[in-house]
Order: sequence, then structure tokens, then C-alpha cells
Amino acid sequence: MPNTSYDALIIGSGQAGNPLATALAKAGRKVVLVEENKLGGSCINYGCSPVKAMLASAERAHQLRTADDYGLGRQEPAVDMAAVIARKDVIIGEMRKGVRSNLTKETAGITVLHGHAAFSSPRTVQVELENGKIQELKAKKVFINTGTRAAIPDIDGLEGLPYLSTTQLLDLKELPEHLVILGGGYIGLEFSQLYRRLGSKVTIVEAAAQLLEREDDDVCQALTEVLTQEGVDVVLGAKVRKVSHHDGTFTLTADTRSGERRLRGSHLLVATGRTPNTDTLGLETAGVELDEKGYIRVNERLETNVRGVYALGDVHGGPQFTHISYDDYRVVRDGLLHRKWRSAKQRPLPYCVFTEPQLGRIGLNEEQAKEEGIAYRVATMPVSTIGRARETGRTAGFWKVLVGPDDRLLGATVLCAEGGEIMSMFQLMMAGKLKYQQLQNMVLAHPCWAEGLNNVFAKLDKPK
Repeated sequence: MPNTSYDALIIGSGQAGNPLATALAKAGRKVVLVEENKLGGSCINYGCSPVKAMLASAERAHQLRTADDYGLGRQEPAVDMAAVIARKDVIIGEMRKGVRSNLTKETAGITVLHGHAAFSSPRTVQVELENGKIQELKAKKVFINTGTRAAIPDIDGLEGLPYLSTTQLLDLKELPEHLVILGGGYIGLEFSQLYRRLGSKVTIVEAAAQLLEREDDDVCQALTEVLTQEGVDVVLGAKVRKVSHHDGTFTLTADTRSGERRLRGSHLLVATGRTPNTDTLGLETAGVELDEKGYIRVNERLETNVRGVYALGDVHGGPQFTHISYDDYRVVRDGLLHRKWRSAKQRPLPYCVFTEPQLGRIGLNEEQAKEEGIAYRVATMPVSTIGRARETGRTAGFWKVLVGPDDRLLGATVLCAEGGEIMSMFQLMMAGKLKYQQLQNMVLAHPCWAEGLNNVFAKLDKPK
């Protein structure tokens, strides 16, 4: 069995592992990257990019249906689901080619292996290659970037049924007649609007009392109203205790506040969270500690309890966003190559849910500020007051800002068309430690969405 030694061994080709491989190789390190599935990680292959590509198709369908509102005449779109998938596949294929080219052609010093890696000692890994052969790798430092997979709930009857994960749904070339989505988190919401706009009947089944349970109540209520107005059926407080499948129909038996309900659909998407890909890595052999949910424990430098072994991206738990995974790479790169360590435990957490309107978040919301005992003033502005919103007909949602005693922004919630872009403006304000009066008096181009920055702080008041 051949033995090969490297400066760095990266397990997993995700949004942290790939740029780290490139940075280390350019710094003269000998690097090997092992990927069991497709290069690019979850974001490119079955996460952000494919979903957003398909959401673009759904948005066009919605524009056709609502064209009468703009004096153009309503038109029912003829949805070709296979063509929607094909467009998505072309986009993802190009991204995947770019990753492969960067790792194998554009940067010298990187070896890419396809196979399954498992530790045999703290810094030794055995890789079962695609041809069945075993290759042993040794490295001075090891970086685990294996991500997560769909978590399947323990529900009577579910095991063995032909339900769909998000990965499988993204390749489904037929339009579901009635898609039942188990889970009302960010993933469930994006898919619900996507398939409803493409023409499916859609039902969301959520055990909690509201969608997006980590958001403020007013945000959850507003998003629920947006979805229900488009025809999505939202069933809250529903604990599913049994699932069956007969004659092409799924039946979910759920306990609700109003008694037992049976919810039926042609397709079932299970979107109840994620679980880390740590169970087949041989981490116990390496002595790497996991938390109670199977995520790898790391310190502020993203190093595990085993010296020289790091965990990057979703596999170490916490917020599971591509941009956080990419920042993990920067934390490790700057620390190892430039001796400029900063804490991965203390950094801004911007994120966006790509429903329409989008939900952009940065900093604290009201519930978090109350829990932490932080004094704040709050202002809420309906999107309909913005000129750009009225002109484009995209008036749903609101902006909400929290301001501290020092007149600086504590956080912002933007439920609005282009909410992610607007949220990023608030993030820049926070990074620059600007006082809100500077935005109130800033000259902003008319008629842009950004003009709302002049007005959103007008009615700041103490929380009710």
C-alpha cells in the first residue's frame, strides 16, 4: 500500500476546502484534497446555486401570471420542468468545471483524489479510491470540510418510502402535482414558493407554532401571509406521527391543536434540518471530539482537540451558510500563512432567505436583544412607503432596525425585494460604526431602494 506525505490534507471539496487548497499550494505547500462526491461542495451541487437558478425560472413564471397588473395581459406559463432542470444543470456544470480547473490546472502543487477518506491515526488517512484500491496519506495538518446531509426524522412508516431530499428534488424532471414539504425552515420556504409558482399545489407542514422560529413574530407572520396569498397551504403546530404511501399518494397523519389531520400529496420533501457527515470518517480513531449532535468541536481558530486537525464549514456546527464556510477558510489562511489569527466565534452573521420578497438579516433582532438584555430603540417601515416599491409593484414586506443608546445600529431585518442587497448596506453601516443620523442625511440616488435608508430611522422608539 503506497504511502504519501503532504503538508496539508483536505477532506472535502467545499467552500472552505477549495480556496484553502489553492492558498496553501500558492504558498509552496504540498496539498492533497480528497472528495468522495462531486467537486464544489453543497453550495454548488445541491444548495445555493441550483436552488437560486430554479427560483429564477419560478420568478419568470410568476411575472407572466401577474403581467395583467402591469397592463400586459395575464398569461399562464407552459412550464417545461425538464428544461428548468436542464438550465440549472448547465449553470452548475460550468461552476463545477471552474472548481476542477482551479484545483487541477490553474494551481500547481495540488493533488485531487476521488474516494472515501477515514482516519487511521490523528494525521494519517486511508482513502478508498473509486477503483477500490486503498491509498494511505500522511499530512502535517488535516482539514475536515465534509459538510452535512439531510436529517431524516424518526417518524413511523417513513423509512423505506420514496420521499425526496432536497438533492433529489433538484433533479426531478416532472412537476409534482401536490408537493408536501415537511419542515418550515429556510429551505422549506424557498422550495414552497418555487414549486407553487411553477404550478404545483404545495403544503408546508411544520411542528412549531410558526415558520422560521428563530425570527421575530412579525417577520414570521408576514412571510406566512406572503406564501398563503400565493396559494401555499401552511399547516403549523402539526406533529407528524405517521407517514404512508399508497397508489402514488403520500399520507401524513399529524396531531394538531384542532385534532388529528391527514395531509395528502403526490410528492413528499423532507426538509427538517441537516446532520453532519462525521460518522464514517474514523474520527474516534483519531481522537477527534464531537458534540451531542455529531458536529466536530473546534476552538476559535477552528482547530479540534487534536493538534493540527481542523474542521471547516458546516461540519463544525453553528450557522450553516456558504459565506461563513468561506470565512472559515480566511480565518485559517490568515492564521497559518500570515500569523494573523482572529476568532471564528466572533464575526458578523449576515444571511438572506431567497423567497420573494427576500428576508435579509444582520445583527440582532428584537427577540435576541431582549434575551441578551441589550437596550435598544426600534423603527419599522413598510416597504410600500418606498417610491421604488410602488413603481415596480413590489410593495410586500417591511424594514426593521434596532439602534443602541450610542445611535449606532445593532441589527436590521429587511423583508423586501432585493432584501439581501439592502441588508448588506446596513452591514456596511455597522462595520463602519456609523451613527444612524449619517444615513438619514446622506444624499442617495432617486428612485433607488436605498432611499429607504433616509427614512427608516424616522420613528425610532422604545420597544413595546
